[in-house]
Amino acid sequence: MADQCDLCLLGLIILSSLLTGTRGAEVTRVFISSGENVRLPCNNALSDCKSTTWNYNNRFRHSAGVELIAGGKKNKDTERHERLSLGSDCSLNIKNITEEDSGLYTCRQFVNGEQQGTDALVYLHVLHVSPSSSSSSSSQTEISPGRSVTLSCQLDSKFSCDELVHYEGLQLSWVNQAGVDLKTDSRYQILFSSYHCFITLTTTLLNEDDNREWRCQLALRNQLQTSVRYTVKYSGEKQLLLL
Repeated sequence: MADQCDLCLLGLIILSSLLTGTRGAEVTRVFISSGENVRLPCNNALSDCKSTTWNYNNRFRHSAGVELIAGGKKNKDTERHERLSLGSDCSLNIKNITEEDSGLYTCRQFVNGEQQGTDALVYLHVLHVSPSSSSSSSSQTEISPGRSVTLSCQLDSKFSCDELVHYEGLQLSWVNQAGVDLKTDSRYQILFSSYHCFITLTTTLLNEDDNREWRCQLALRNQLQTSVRYTVKYSGEKQLLLL
């Protein structure tokens, strides 16, 4: 029993460090849909942004991190250089967000080479959807009545999704144009995975589905954070179009 209590205490300590960061750092979570513009706040900013440095870390691609802003100026060697800008409040602005932008962003302040205060950490989570058709024989998804289609809505967090679900109340859902949860309709098969942070919608298309809208929503503690809209379009090429 004592060993079990020790393990529980260790788990709480690890969880606390994940949610609050290190060295007393302030943590902010930002949820955004792919294709949108986002502002990441720097909550430790000084009056002069020339002291501001922004670093990015994606534990799957950049183990050591990438310096995006140094001394208030953009690093021209970064692949996202053209999409970045520094706000007047030292926030980091990123245009046309993609799944690859998700990860951990750290804002630090340096004066005369010495760091001032603690880190300001921003976890950026990007929501996006990818369609597929069981009847498609090419790389381009064909959509027409009678075909079975699956929409996969995934949150790219680059960190554990289970923590967001179990400790911060993250919810993913598919709804119709009226905002009704599609899991209440037997026509749709909904599958959710908290481990991979995705929710799929599978259905067989009907003639009346032309111009029908489905929406993948992300909520945190029952508060809507962001969503992605999709509309079915039957045309000459019968494709599912992203709006």
